[in-house]
Amino acid sequence: MSDLDELLASLHDHLEATEELPLDESANRLLGEAEAVAADAAQGNLSDDVARERVGKVSELLAEIDGTGHDEGDQHVAAARRAADRILE
Repeated sequence: MSDLDELLASLHDHLEATEELPLDESANRLLGEAEAVAADAAQGNLSDDVARERVGKVSELLAEIDGTGHDEGDQHVAAARRAADRILE
């Protein structure tokens, strides 16, 4: 597994971990969309460029989230942002 694959998996895992948490409705909607795009990037047979393009969309969605209303959710969002930033470097 390449470094990119590991980062994509980490990004998706952190977003997926927010699914069962009681989050703010707006944040939850954005996280659901971000998780779906991250899943496509992590599980799809995409070129590195296309995967990074998808992560750019995830990063845009995450930028719209001011907070989730849940400490654990906020931690996962912060970790997902870090993973996305590393992918986009």
